[in-house]
Amino acid sequence: MALWALLPVFLAVFGTVGIWTVFAIAVTNGSVNITEGMPFISHCGTYSPQSCLFSQVCNICSVLALWIVVIRFQQVRDYGNHGKVNIASIVLGFISSVGISIIGNFQQSVLMGVHLLGAFLAFFVGLGYFWVQLFLTYRAKPCQDQCWVGAVRATCCTLCTVLVIIMSILHNTGYTSGAAVCEWALVMVFFCLFGLFAAEFRHIDCHHLTVQKQALKNERGPSSREMNGRMVA
Repeated sequence: MALWALLPVFLAVFGTVGIWTVFAIAVTNGSVNITEGMPFISHCGTYSPQSCLFSQVCNICSVLALWIVVIRFQQVRDYGNHGKVNIASIVLGFISSVGISIIGNFQQSVLMGVHLLGAFLAFFVGLGYFWVQLFLTYRAKPCQDQCWVGAVRATCCTLCTVLVIIMSILHNTGYTSGAAVCEWALVMVFFCLFGLFAAEFRHIDCHHLTVQKQALKNERGPSSREMNGRMVA
């Protein structure tokens, strides 16, 4: 089951190759002009034909991200952490995964408001998810990778926070090219954070389903003792 470690790596590699391919197509067909400044990722994927690829990349990344979020939630719970923090992590992860899908399916040239909502969910809520994961790194069962994983995750989370702040400031002050550079860097660090789960997923032995005994008894019907009692009555 250590093959689960390949899932975060695949997401990081696939997402990185996917969005840079969209960028290359947009530059090649003249949809964007890099001599005027660095374009936003969404601007590269808003025109045909690369918009189709952009949508597929975002949809696949959304599904893979949600898959990783669920596995990580179950892994932490199996370690004995049933607290609200772990529940908050899966909620934040689910919301941010939906945001990724919204970004890809609602291009900024069609529905800007919905597109910006997706960007907020993916970036800001996603950043919150990774900060929660940093907390859970030291709350979950200790492993031999905990020291370096925690340090790298803390560095990446801090870098993402700084990039989000700078990107927002530059965008609001009209420096769109600088904001776009921050966005590209932010997405790359996000992919690194997802890929970092490989260090923890390689320790997964198996997953199992837990059946509630009370529900199972109810489905089987009354016990023989209960049946005897009813017959006597």
